[in-house]
Amino acid sequence: MSQKTLADLNVCSKDDFVAALSNIFEYSPWIAEQAASARPFAGVKALFAAMKAAVDRGAPELRLALIKAHPDLANKTQRAAGLTAESNDEQNSVGFDRLSDAEYEAFERVNNAYRAKFGFPYIVSVRRHTKDSILRDFERRLPNDAKTETRKSIEEICRIAALRLDLLVVGDDRLQVHGRLSTHVLDTHSGRPAAGIAVELVELSELGSSRVVTRTITNADGRTDKPLIGGRPVPIGRYELTFSVGKYFTERQVPMSDPPFLDKIPLRFSVSDPEGHLHVPLLVTPWSYATYRGS
Repeated sequence: MSQKTLADLNVCSKDDFVAALSNIFEYSPWIAEQAASARPFAGVKALFAAMKAAVDRGAPELRLALIKAHPDLANKTQRAAGLTAESNDEQNSVGFDRLSDAEYEAFERVNNAYRAKFGFPYIVSVRRHTKDSILRDFERRLPNDAKTETRKSIEEICRIAALRLDLLVVGDDRLQVHGRLSTHVLDTHSGRPAAGIAVELVELSELGSSRVVTRTITNADGRTDKPLIGGRPVPIGRYELTFSVGKYFTERQVPMSDPPFLDKIPLRFSVSDPEGHLHVPLLVTPWSYATYRGS
């Protein structure tokens, strides 16, 4: 997907504008067509507001068609037939291209139950979730009535669209669709930042395999050069952050037991706000450690 500048979108023909933004909302170019008349836009936020306003004032049958334009999640038949590039990237980002048999069965069960009750697909902005949190959300929403789920589906569609627009359009402002997960390791034995500690972040899963998100090394400030997760939402879910502290203290010739009392320290935590900043620091000595929820 090649990026577009807001400046170019403000001055191009209506046809080019619609073509560029036609799939911000899945298979629904009518939204871009309506937003085109509101040009020029002062920023990306104004562009998104115009597109969302078109959805909000859409006739009920148009809004229902917008909902039905979305694919089921983790549906093997639909994936084999081909999804839009945007939907394919979104579903792959959460791991739907590598589900375990148990996970496929779980998603098939909830997809079928949801469609049988409401007559349209379950929709959620998957970039904001892990597989486990999507399954929990399925179960929470299934008891709702059709009116509630129609409203909820439109809300999630707008979240999906905001992330697509953020990826596609470059302007002087940005939509607030990203979060950040960071860490900081302090060596409280020597009273300084702990540089050179290997850090691994893993996304935990109840039904399938856990997934390594990133591996990195702390820098001279005891931080990582880049956020553990950044430039995107931090998916709702459970994680484990492991710090290899035994090697760090051994290399600094700190007197230690053999084998070391603390070798690898795992911290398990959960994320509930995809657009927030979650900071998970570690204060460590060869014999103790502490953490807290920072921001």
